[in-house]
Amino acid sequence: MDESGEHMLKVGKVPEPVLKRSVFKQIHTKRPEVVLGAGVGEDCAALQLEPGEIFVLSTDPITGTAQDIGNLAIHITMNDLASAGANPIGVMLTILLPEGSEEDQLKTMMRQMEEACACAGVQIMGGHTEVTKAVNQPLISVCGVGKARQGELVSTSGAKPGDDIVISKWIGLEGTSIIAKEKEEKLRTRFPGRFLETAKGFDQYLSVLPESAIAVKTGVHAMHDVTEGGIFGALWELAESSGVGLEMDLKQIPIRQETIEVCEYYGVNPYELISSGSMLMAAPDGNLLVRELEKAGIHAVVAGKAVAGNDRVLWNGEERRFLEPPKTDALYQVV
Repeated sequence: MDESGEHMLKVGKVPEPVLKRSVFKQIHTKRPEVVLGAGVGEDCAALQLEPGEIFVLSTDPITGTAQDIGNLAIHITMNDLASAGANPIGVMLTILLPEGSEEDQLKTMMRQMEEACACAGVQIMGGHTEVTKAVNQPLISVCGVGKARQGELVSTSGAKPGDDIVISKWIGLEGTSIIAKEKEEKLRTRFPGRFLETAKGFDQYLSVLPESAIAVKTGVHAMHDVTEGGIFGALWELAESSGVGLEMDLKQIPIRQETIEVCEYYGVNPYELISSGSMLMAAPDGNLLVRELEKAGIHAVVAGKAVAGNDRVLWNGEERRFLEPPKTDALYQVV
């Protein structure tokens, strides 16, 4: 132990006693599909699905922030599965910690991830935990496993000319929350405490599982969660993948005032800011989808239309511009 009484973790594979008390003891959520889960010496997990069900897999690393990393790691992968119309089952974790990490950091990350998993009804099925000189801040890579009924899988590439483009909640939620937490001291010199608490609290909106379930029932042709590259990047990816053009109204894209002001302060484009918590959907009847989402308390708007051809047009009043391929996320200009 160091002078503070915390356990300093040595370089290499995390020891078995640490695994038991700081990793396995944090895992409580169980799924009936998981027939082999996390345990000492277990290198694999095993699932049993029903006839007519298919596996859906997704993987993502979390590298843009050290704060709240466990919560973000789970939400982002769950959102990827949700955007395919899948019901998430479990996750496999690879946790890489820098030299000098304390055991309490590991325990906190595991607790964050278990809390996020419990909210989504998802089991931590296994993984690998290591202290390594290869990283200078914690890195979590999550492999998510979900299931979908055959014929109900939704892709990013399914948008069709004539579809309405629906955006749920507000763009920039994740990026705003990260900036408000990482740069809180500096931001307090400009913004009141209540403003910053609201901005930090945007992480409560990060899950898109609820809108995904409603969208699948209502009928959507394509879904894409708005992550790195922001809404401009997500729109480009949906259009490019589907082989369609777009006619979008910038003024209809939903954005919170807190996001606008934080981005103005740092001189970054909020429409290019990482936006987990917002789902991009292409639907034959966007107004119907918006009504169903609003009934469930989820804000959503029709912000444009998919069209034939390859032009991805963004209107701002009378000003017409073209969307471009995704750029480096605006978050990296700040943190």
